[in-house]
Amino acid sequence: MNFEHLKIFYTAAIKKNFSETAKILHMSQPSVSVQIRQLEESLETQLFRRTTKKVYLTPAGELLLKSAKQILKQVNDTKKEIQQLSQSIHGNLIIGASLTIGEHILPYLFGKFIKEYPNINIIFKIYNSQQIIEKLNDEEIHLGFIESMISYPEFIQESFLEDELVIVSSYESANIPDDNDYISVDQLFSLPFILREKGSGTRQVIEENLRKNNLNPEKLNIILELENTESIKSAVESGMGISIISKAAVQKELSLKTLRRLFIKELNLKRSLYSIYYDNTLTLTGETFLSFIVEYYKNNRSPDL
Repeated sequence: MNFEHLKIFYTAAIKKNFSETAKILHMSQPSVSVQIRQLEESLETQLFRRTTKKVYLTPAGELLLKSAKQILKQVNDTKKEIQQLSQSIHGNLIIGASLTIGEHILPYLFGKFIKEYPNINIIFKIYNSQQIIEKLNDEEIHLGFIESMISYPEFIQESFLEDELVIVSSYESANIPDDNDYISVDQLFSLPFILREKGSGTRQVIEENLRKNNLNPEKLNIILELENTESIKSAVESGMGISIISKAAVQKELSLKTLRRLFIKELNLKRSLYSIYYDNTLTLTGETFLSFIVEYYKNNRSPDL
């Protein structure tokens, strides 16, 4: 058994598919099969049962998977400890984040982080949630940030911030009296609504939050669906309708009074934002950034408050 065999085995055991394993590890599928066979021969046991579509772990494979996870994590932790022997943490940190987090939350922290860790070079890109999963799989990013948990148990997903969603209208809406920032549930469903497109993470979070408050999102009077938050803010500012947006994304507009915040009594729209990463491959720079933001939000109010 060697380390490369173990890494290939672990990926195949998690993915249960040799072709997907080959893609993630930038190998050919026959090479993956050969490496797995060599590992099985060295251990004198069968690790996988193979079908035309998937592979399944044998009892011996299940046992090896538990050990492989511990070994790979220990190797990665040892690399981090060796790095820490040098007096400063240094290297690249490649981050992928979804739109709201990438545009309105993380940029507030980068300046503070770089002051504390000047030898870490941040490379930052914005993707949707599925792209972040793919980039983590391909090891093109070290760390991801997403707006809701997703069903990938092989990743560590941790809440790092609670985000508030707010109802906004133009500051001088003809449909809402100037002296009252509260609207009724009936108004919420009757006023023209502008939202992200169906299937977007933000749209799903809004619909889930409404259902938690016993409100049916199907009753919203949606007149326009747009693909990004900036377009929605512009449409709301023009007086076309109201929307629900992350408070972090509308701070400037609320302070400049180009957008107006509305309330519904006893309605709270909140969500958790998550970091996502492979525990076995998280770099020291990624671990440092995670620790930094957790500590920052423990001691400071978030930038959207």
